Amino acid sequence: MTKSGKCIIFSAPSGAGKTTIVHALLSAGIGLEFSVSACSRDPRPNELDRKDYHFLGIEKFKEEIENGSFIEWEEVYTNNFYGTLKSEIERIWSNGKTVIFDVDVIGGLNLKRIFGDAALAIFVQPPSYEELEKRLRYRSTETEEKIQQRMSKAHTELSSAPEFDVVLINDDLEKAIEKAKNLVVEFIEK
Repeated sequence: MTKSGKCIIFSAPSGAGKTTIVHALLSAGIGLEFSVSACSRDPRPNELDRKDYHFLGIEKFKEEIENGSFIEWEEVYTNNFYGTLKSEIERIWSNGKTVIFDVDVIGGLNLKRIFGDAALAIFVQPPSYEELEKRLRYRSTETEEKIQQRMSKAHTELSSAPEFDVVLINDDLEKAIEKAKNLVVEFIEK
């Protein structure tokens, strides 16, 4: 795959607000197109294939790994794979758009390493670890076991924040969206 465009990478622990910020930026009319990640898990209620994720299942995901279809991928939890398809990036760049990613922290760092100066990597940080747990519980989409698993992972992810280009603290959603928009526009225009 040849590098021929720019990328915006948003990463954060689950519940920090990155997806909400990304959706706000996508509707802002600033030339962004969402890179739909692939995953091996089943869709959650209200999630659609090829809109929220490419839901491949475990066997198909492993097959695509073997075929070299991914720019990056990882096994986030046992048999729970996520990755970025090369075909997604090529499709977006061919449409003359800037790719925007909503990925976990390891995926974000991998993408930043791959795309280098063609990428702006933004880490969305919750105001506190306690607020993060509160947000996860408020969503009511996870079992207690999953919440504990995500909180445990969040400790490690929060320590990776300094490796990103920008740390955006999401303590006021509207202000975080406005700051993110300014950062993205400035990066695209340079």
